[in-house]
Amino acid sequence: MNLAEEMEQLARRSREASHALAQLATAEKNAALLAMADALEAGIEPLQAANREDLQVGESLGLTKAMMDRLALDPKRIRAMAQGLRDVAALPDPVGRILDDRTRPNGLRLQKITVPLGVIVIIYESRPNVTADAASLCLKSGNATILRGGKEALNSNRWIARTMVEAGRRTLGERFPDAAIQVVPTPDRAAIPALLSLTQYVDLCMPRGGEGLIRAVTEASKVPVIKHFKGVCHIYVHAGADLNMAIEILDNAKTQRPSTCNAAETVLVDRDVADVFLPKMAARLASKNVELRADPAALALLSDPAVAYPASLVPATDSDYDNEYNDYILNVRVVEDLPHAMAHIRRHGSAHSDAIVTGDAQVARRFLAEVDSAAVYWNVSTRFTDGGEFGMGAEIGISTDKLHARGPMGLEELCSYKWIGVGTGQVRA
Repeated sequence: MNLAEEMEQLARRSREASHALAQLATAEKNAALLAMADALEAGIEPLQAANREDLQVGESLGLTKAMMDRLALDPKRIRAMAQGLRDVAALPDPVGRILDDRTRPNGLRLQKITVPLGVIVIIYESRPNVTADAASLCLKSGNATILRGGKEALNSNRWIARTMVEAGRRTLGERFPDAAIQVVPTPDRAAIPALLSLTQYVDLCMPRGGEGLIRAVTEASKVPVIKHFKGVCHIYVHAGADLNMAIEILDNAKTQRPSTCNAAETVLVDRDVADVFLPKMAARLASKNVELRADPAALALLSDPAVAYPASLVPATDSDYDNEYNDYILNVRVVEDLPHAMAHIRRHGSAHSDAIVTGDAQVARRFLAEVDSAAVYWNVSTRFTDGGEFGMGAEIGISTDKLHARGPMGLEELCSYKWIGVGTGQVRA
């Protein structure tokens, strides 16, 4: 069997499994998830053994220290995975919700009801916990899932998926299909375009990782892809801002966890308050050793002997404003007013998360209305763009697309809907 045939068989089995999963009752799905959680906790030692093989592969590939840390599974992380499954079991079932219910003048009753998407392919790097997280969300929403992690995590991913399926089978018997959760069995990169060409079987692809991975998947795929290429997020400090509040928000957005896609990469400051705000900002961020890349106006203020920013301070280039640093680096730009700030965001932003800090409600409402990002905030850190923080309970990813889903994606975003019509013999004239 060649690679294309192997991927077609994998996808066809997922399609068949998706039909069975769509018929499971809420109680059945929850029972399976709880059994899977118990099985993961019971298998800490064999999972760690599989993970040690992956760590050896990671070392041979020369993975960075950060990537090796993401790859590693210890008992605490495994228990956290298990708890994640229990958390998903506790969430409301997104399937079967009535979104609309109307009766036409001729007596025809129409209902719009949520249904699973079908087969979802998830492509990601390093973190084996994504295997359990993604599979549990897909199961709760009635979808079959095909998982493609990095070759450095293949042993861990296989063990997790196999354990979850076996627990589901023990709990539900033949009602739980073997192909509910599948891991692409080969690290061959050609498997991805082969799998994502199968539009008759695969309904959606969700890549999770860096911009390079997401662009490669998008270019190769013939099925719909939900994506965000990068998170270039902004904090705009308006002239009407409480500057102490602005410092707290900016510090949180930049330094609380700079490696995330919802961390701020640029601060825009109104000229009217720049001479007061920038020294306050410098005093705070210098303690975190944040490198500032400043435009000429900000550079002049931050180079003033009275301010003398003690950490790294360099001139910003135009291309810097397009960068997602995922590091302790912040672009600083002085703007004239709200229209100039919004023009900068339109040009350089990634439609992920952007925030304004101001006490002027009229200005804030204009910003919220005109900045076209997945999440737009008033007096709030961009770090809140997260499924857990939004009260979704869990998140499968963040989308900056406009079609199907936008922003943090939880269970509801893994569903579509269909119309059901009930009549008494009506025919159209």
